[in-house]
Amino acid sequence: MRDSRPLLLDTLFDDTDLLRNVQQRAIALIKLNKAVKALLPKQLHEFCRVANYRQGILVLEVANASWLTLLRYEQQTLLSTLRGEILPSLVSIDIKINPKLSTNKQTAENLVHRYIPESTKDEMPMRQLSEQSAKQLKELAARSPKRLREKLERLAALAGES
Repeated sequence: MRDSRPLLLDTLFDDTDLLRNVQQRAIALIKLNKAVKALLPKQLHEFCRVANYRQGILVLEVANASWLTLLRYEQQTLLSTLRGEILPSLVSIDIKINPKLSTNKQTAENLVHRYIPESTKDEMPMRQLSEQSAKQLKELAARSPKRLREKLERLAALAGES
């Protein structure tokens, strides 16, 4: 059983064996993560990662239930391949859902799109609202409540602008 009591920082820096063990475990988990991703289908790479390996159980995290379902189809193949090539002591694979895996990716994509350099914005195609769409928006605005009507009319006014 692990000693999970809080430790003073001084004891961590004095005891280099403890830090060395933590570093070795982190490196081992990183290598295991790379090996597992090499065995998984490509679409799972961004939404799955190794969380831990303890007492013969490999703990994997996935972004949501749909990725969990897909990973369950691959679980037996992954288990037998890992047993044969990397972890002979592997007993089972436990899969957990961690929504932060998908949130981090979406946040990164949003940041990339928000901070696109001005030089590349000129090269990006501009979206335009067609006259037919503007006409339909105006017809819808005529039947809508006041606040929604104002917003729909402003949107319809964008037709033809570049």
